[in-house]
Amino acid sequence: MTTLARPKDALLIIDVQNAVVDAAHQRDERVATMAVAVEHARRKQVPVIWVQHSDPWLVRDSEDWRIVPELSPLEEEHRVHKLYRSSFEATNLEEILSELEVGHLYVAGAETNNCVRHTSHAALERGYDVTLLSDAHTTSSFDTAQGLVEAEIVITELNANFADYQLPGRTASAILVAELPW
Repeated sequence: MTTLARPKDALLIIDVQNAVVDAAHQRDERVATMAVAVEHARRKQVPVIWVQHSDPWLVRDSEDWRIVPELSPLEEEHRVHKLYRSSFEATNLEEILSELEVGHLYVAGAETNNCVRHTSHAALERGYDVTLLSDAHTTSSFDTAQGLVEAEIVITELNANFADYQLPGRTASAILVAELPW
C-alpha cells in the first residue's frame, strides 16, 4: 500500500553497535532475535541494510562503533553511515532503497527512542510502509529531569504506536519476527 511505486521489501538493521547496545534492555535476547530476522531475510533474498551511527562519543571505525559480533553483515550488503537520528538524513539510504525498488521497510535495531523511532517515522513520511519488528529493537533506560525512563516502557510504547497506524496511502505495523511474511 506504499505511496511509492516500489514493490519490494528490505530489512533495516539500525545501530546495533557495541557501545550503543552495551547496556540495552534484554541485549542478548534482542540481538539474537535480530540475527533470526537477518538470516530469514537472507534465505528469502530480502535485502538487509545495515546502519551505523557515528558522533564524538561513537568514533567511526572504533571498537565501540563496530556492529556487535553476534551480527555479521555480508560484504555485498549495503551499509549506511549516519550522523543524525534519522537514517535518511544526510545519507544515501533513499538512493539504496530506490535502486532496490523497496517500498516496505522492516525495522529492527537500537535505540528504540532515538534512531529506530526517528527512522521509522521518517520512512512513513517519505511514503514507505513500515513494519517495526516488535521483539527486535531495544534501548537503555535513561534519566531525565522528570526521572528515570525505563527501557521496557519505551519499547512497549513504540510497539503500541506502530500498531494499526496509518497515513494516507501507507501503513505502519508492529509484528514479532516469527510473524515475518517472507
